[in-house]
Amino acid sequence: MTLSWQSDAATLAEAVRAKRVSAVELAKAALARVEQLDTTLHAFCTPTPDIALREAAAVDAAIAAGAPVGPLAGVPYGIKDLICTKDVRTMSGAVAYADFVPDEDDVVVERMRAAGAVSLGKTNVPEYGYSGVGHNPVCETTVNPWNIERTPGGSSAGSGAAVAAGLCPIALGSDGGGSVRIPSSFCGLVGVKASMGRVPLYPGTKDERYPGVSSWESLEHIGPMARTVRDAALMLSIIAGPDDRDRMSIPAGDVDWLAAAQPRDLKGLRVAYSADWGYAAVDPEVRRVVGEAVRVFERDLGCIVEEAHPGFADPYGAFWGIVAAETDLKGMRAIVAEHGGKMTPHLVDFITRDWKAEDFTDALMVRKAVVNKMWRFMRGYDILLTPTLAVPPFALHIQGVEKIDGRMVPPFQWLAFTFPLNLTGQPAATVPAGFTASGLPVGLQIIGRHLADASVLQAAAAFEAAKPWAHMWPALVQ
Repeated sequence: MTLSWQSDAATLAEAVRAKRVSAVELAKAALARVEQLDTTLHAFCTPTPDIALREAAAVDAAIAAGAPVGPLAGVPYGIKDLICTKDVRTMSGAVAYADFVPDEDDVVVERMRAAGAVSLGKTNVPEYGYSGVGHNPVCETTVNPWNIERTPGGSSAGSGAAVAAGLCPIALGSDGGGSVRIPSSFCGLVGVKASMGRVPLYPGTKDERYPGVSSWESLEHIGPMARTVRDAALMLSIIAGPDDRDRMSIPAGDVDWLAAAQPRDLKGLRVAYSADWGYAAVDPEVRRVVGEAVRVFERDLGCIVEEAHPGFADPYGAFWGIVAAETDLKGMRAIVAEHGGKMTPHLVDFITRDWKAEDFTDALMVRKAVVNKMWRFMRGYDILLTPTLAVPPFALHIQGVEKIDGRMVPPFQWLAFTFPLNLTGQPAATVPAGFTASGLPVGLQIIGRHLADASVLQAAAAFEAAKPWAHMWPALVQ
């Protein structure tokens, strides 16, 4: 295979280790591509070319000295700007954090560096990650490479745009209500939210002035965004595993990530398909594309597919109650007092709402009900398939569409399929299902039982083999 900006991470790392290309050559090529395209895409809010070249040179020096190098040796990647990077600005899309420079790396950044990956910089996010889009008060708006008049989704907006445009083959995202899966779906990528606790989180965005701002402790996951299932699994093999800095992290060893990403026979697999949870409004084009993808599991992969719903009621209000309970409202209200006039309006409304104790306890009760519905339901199935999102990519500078399939809906209703899996902590991945008639990507969500991450990757890999997508690129970047 000829190496190019279209090469996947596994191929590039193998070539670097074999000395067919140097890490510095890859870094220079990626930086040139960022310079060429990012004035249009605005994927990177803080590029770090000097760091990229320094990290790449260190990989080349280790190889020249015969020292071992990691499984991502020389691979360029992006880091979501909610993930802390030592001595590199982490703005979180917020005016209050415009000059914030962390004094330590996040655990996943430590692990990516140890694996030999080369950081191109920080990728853009909506303000503090409280949206599923790519605009904020301090940076240029990130656009979707498939149609620059549409959002790439968020909150890992820049990571999605960067990988979709071939600026880098992989990127780190984080997912508190779908924020890895949303941009991966809108940008035609693989995005994985592993089971709660698989990938440790520490420290999150922090500042002595406003401590604990971004701590959605029981909802948040950090995960891979990639063009192939193999690359996503490769990243998980590096970033997953316990760390004593995260009390939610769990022991490793029950999942062989790379083995799980190998296509295998799924004949007889019990598959549930819920097109709308039984209550959600869904765009007809999304129903069509996802329905065709589900038929691949039955027709081509030999699965036993049944249409069924877990049976929970819409937990939208409860989700935001838990977000509020895990937000430092005191710190955030201090930010609003100082910067509120420059902040995203819906975020200000959320922070300043008169939250009551019953809002939080009611949210916990709803969460327990959703969890109980899901485990009972999943005992009858190996995996559950849904659309990843209820709509295709929509216009820039809105939080969401307010009309879906003829129904008026709240502006965040289009996220109906993602956030329930943050409530349950189950593993979930999005893979490209196909395209709308106008050429916009649509994602298929694959959900596993509690801690059954391997089954999610196995299903994703089998679907990828049956209906490949990695050769498809936006016209803008070809």
